[in-house]
Amino acid sequence: MSDPMAAIRDTFFQECEEQLSELEAGLIRMQEGSAEADTVNAVFRAVHSIKGGAGIFGLDDLVRFAHAFETTLDGVRAGRLSSTPAVMSVLLQAADQLADLTRAARQGTAPDNARSEVIIADLKRLTNPGAAPAPAAPAAVVTAAPPKAAPPPKAANSWQLAFKPNADLYAKGNEALLLLRELGRLGEMQVTANTASVPDLDAIDPEGAYLDWTITLESDASEADLREIFEFVEDDCELAIAPATAEAPAANDELEGIEGFVFFGAGDAPPEEETAVAEPEPAPAAAEPVHDHPVHEAAAMPAANAVEAMAAKAESGAAVSATIRVDLDRVDRLIDLVGELVINEAMLSQRVLEAGIARGSAVAMALEELEHLTRDIQDSVMAIRAQPVRSVFQRMPRLVRELAHQTSKQVRLVMEGEGTEVDKTVIERITDPLTHMIRNAIDHGLESPEARVAAGKPAEGVVKLNALHRSGRIVLEVADDGAGINRSRVKAKAIERGLIAPDAQLTDDEIDNLIFLPGFSTASTISNISGRGVGMDVVRQSVQALGGRISIASQPGAGSTFTLSLPLTLAVLDGMVVRAAGHTLIVPLGAIIETLKPKAENVHQLGVELKVITLRGGYIPVVDIADALGFADEPLDPENSVALMVEGDGGARAVLLVDAIDGQRQVVIKSLEANYRAVPGIAAATVMGNGRVALILDIDAIVSATRTEAARLEKSQSAALFEVN
Repeated sequence: MSDPMAAIRDTFFQECEEQLSELEAGLIRMQEGSAEADTVNAVFRAVHSIKGGAGIFGLDDLVRFAHAFETTLDGVRAGRLSSTPAVMSVLLQAADQLADLTRAARQGTAPDNARSEVIIADLKRLTNPGAAPAPAAPAAVVTAAPPKAAPPPKAANSWQLAFKPNADLYAKGNEALLLLRELGRLGEMQVTANTASVPDLDAIDPEGAYLDWTITLESDASEADLREIFEFVEDDCELAIAPATAEAPAANDELEGIEGFVFFGAGDAPPEEETAVAEPEPAPAAAEPVHDHPVHEAAAMPAANAVEAMAAKAESGAAVSATIRVDLDRVDRLIDLVGELVINEAMLSQRVLEAGIARGSAVAMALEELEHLTRDIQDSVMAIRAQPVRSVFQRMPRLVRELAHQTSKQVRLVMEGEGTEVDKTVIERITDPLTHMIRNAIDHGLESPEARVAAGKPAEGVVKLNALHRSGRIVLEVADDGAGINRSRVKAKAIERGLIAPDAQLTDDEIDNLIFLPGFSTASTISNISGRGVGMDVVRQSVQALGGRISIASQPGAGSTFTLSLPLTLAVLDGMVVRAAGHTLIVPLGAIIETLKPKAENVHQLGVELKVITLRGGYIPVVDIADALGFADEPLDPENSVALMVEGDGGARAVLLVDAIDGQRQVVIKSLEANYRAVPGIAAATVMGNGRVALILDIDAIVSATRTEAARLEKSQSAALFEVN
């Protein structure tokens, strides 16, 4: 039997991930000078929500730290603290530690309490600079209410509230009792629990929410003050606040004042004698009250009517959550089934074509409608898995701060394109490559502050992380304004390690790509960051496993840019179906710039292996696909072929020669490496409508190989010319 609390606990930690991401993003905005009230409030709510949920599960270390953290944030929110660099440094460290404590609680490992104490002391010094740091006692999750004192004098304002939590409020680790106690601090309060919706014990849903409350509050607080208490749960409850227009509903002795109030969670059944609490009488009509401040339109109804309005809203479905949580395995299964549907639809189309059924027949028209419907279903299902790369990007500021501290360098991280969407599978697998690349940029790319100043640069180095869509793929760029790749040192290290021959003639691009060789490192000492020869080769392997490519652009003294080009999804692909030497191949549609019919006089031989075509005053390398893949012994006659101009990484182009184009089709990607082995120039495979396997071309690899051959030929010709002269 599964533990229901385990599922709630998992949900809490999932919510924590979202809250920590929002916290990190908000603090970064504050650090950049955006300390608007909305940003500060969002940061405060994130910490407060984590604290509230942690208290439910008895995570005392997490609660205590979050309590100190939110106290300092409350000082910022109230204007007692400014977002100075010193303050932001402590807040960012606190956010990192909060994430570590959350991770330790989730994994069941021991937290680093020593570091927590240091940061708590720093937080306390911010709020009380003159006080000496003292060990803080663990904060209780729910504090006992103080003894009842003499009733205070009647406040200027009298409020009536109707508060009805939704199930999501409890699922996120919040507690209605804590909210009511916080409200009770504003003045004299009477609370009535409405239990009419509580079902019999055998019908109770442990994750449901059945209680709501009618509250009368005598307080000098404004409506804004009251709403502020509920602001971090406003999306998970129904709340109505109105100035009292009649006598407060009579509350029984047990419910008079919050001290004597008995709270039951969503899964608890109240005792029988407490299920008969009388519903409040509707308030009689009264003269319009005089207010010295504007009154919200929704506040015009008496609290009793507000309860009825909330019930009507719930019945109408307006309060239903707009999102649901679904296991990723179920989504993956759905995507697999839709992929099989696409393959079967293609097979059906092939059978109809082979049967000679007329295109205008009812069968053909129905099949065309089925094809459009299948495409729409596939697009919709794939959109379910599409997520912005923000979740990956938001992990990087902390990494940069830690590396800057370890290397004693000043680093500023600039992130762009965080909203760029990509398949969740791709997102999960790009974190490690990006981490390695940023570590490399800071450790190897950026110079020390002294060296930068001596070179006429600002002491602070810049690392830029960018994401964008290009040609149906996602492109991730990690750029730095450091010293660039020291090619002479890289080549010397490669010769020293026996990775290349001492007399090897290499282009600049080939030298740059030496850093991807296994075991290669230019670090002179081994540290926690680098020097063990493990890093960039792992990056390339990870990227290639995703069907992507990585390229380098480096300028000595100005910096380097590493570019990752990855498929948007690992499931489907829009492609052009072509034939070469009797084989069916798929060219990714996003890589095709144009198609053309070449003429023999426009194709020129350059060296032994390379051909180029003259096009609009320029020269573009030509690749005979059948010859390149070993399908044909004789080269293809350009005049009897069809040419496709394609674009690879960095905008490099090439022209592919094929026998014919059969049309455009959306295909389901099948891993060739997992089912067979890696093949140069081939990215993956697919199943066609006739049941045969077709290979999907790796355009980036083909264009890159062609460009490398052209660069090598150009260099060898230059060397020969130099020897002649």
